[in-house]
Order: sequence, then C-alpha cells, then structure tokens
Amino acid sequence: MEIWIESLLAALALPKFGLSTVFIVSLISATLLPLGSEPAVFGLVKLDPTLFWPAVGVATVGNTLGGAISWWMGFGAEKAWEQVAHRPATEHRALAMLRRFGPKACLLSWLPGVGDPLCAVAGWLRLPFWPCVFYMAIGKFGRYLVMTAALLWVFPGQFTP
Repeated sequence: MEIWIESLLAALALPKFGLSTVFIVSLISATLLPLGSEPAVFGLVKLDPTLFWPAVGVATVGNTLGGAISWWMGFGAEKAWEQVAHRPATEHRALAMLRRFGPKACLLSWLPGVGDPLCAVAGWLRLPFWPCVFYMAIGKFGRYLVMTAALLWVFPGQFTP
C-alpha cells in the first residue's frame, strides 16, 4: 500500500507533470472529498510563472467538471431517495431559497466548505444542468484568479527547486 501511494505521489509531482496534476487535484477537490487545489495551482505558478493563465484555466475546468460531477451525484441521490422512500423529499427553507435563486446560486460554488455541497444540492433540486455549470465556472474562475494573484503578491519571486 505504501509503495502504491509513493508511486501515485511521484506520478503527480508538479515539476514533472504540471498542468495534469493541477487538473486532477482541482477535479477531486470539487467533489465532496476534502482537498484543496489552490496550493497545487500556486505551486505550479511559483515554479513557472509563465503558466499563470494556463494553470488558472486548467484548474477552473477541472474544478467545474468536479462541480458537475457533484451535481450529478446530488441528482442521483434525490432519485434514489424517491425510490427508497416512495415519496419526494420534503423541502426545507434553505432548499426553497436555493430553488428561488436557481442556477445563479452556483456562483457561490467557489466558497470553501459550502460550495461543493451546493453543487450537489443543485442536482438534488434538479436545477438546470448547463446553466448551473456555467455559473459554477464563473465562480470557480474568479476564485482561482483572485487566490493565485493574491498569493503571488504576498509571496513574490520564482521558486527554484
């Protein structure tokens, strides 16, 4: 098991694979698994500052795809609930408020701790898929742009291994 983990970490090493690592980490971190992708984006940009826009773009695509996966997980969970309970789920106030905002609520998918479950809840509520993905992408792009630029401002200079 230990050898497998070491080989996985070696395969995902930033200097060697760069953008693919950012994509995978961003995708996984957008599901309900607790993982942050900002350090991977920041690390790659510190190693090669010319990759700022590609790293932000790849991270946005990976994180948005992960949010779409969460949407489908929520959609499937709601369908499973209806089959098991033989009735639709009761809607609480928070869900009613989210339904009222519709897909635009997915702009908040960038929020830590709240954003990933928000994508799943959007699927649970059967909010329209493509508009949700569009708003997820806007929110996630904004987060990566601001976070990476802020970290580069706080920690200037290029990192050389």
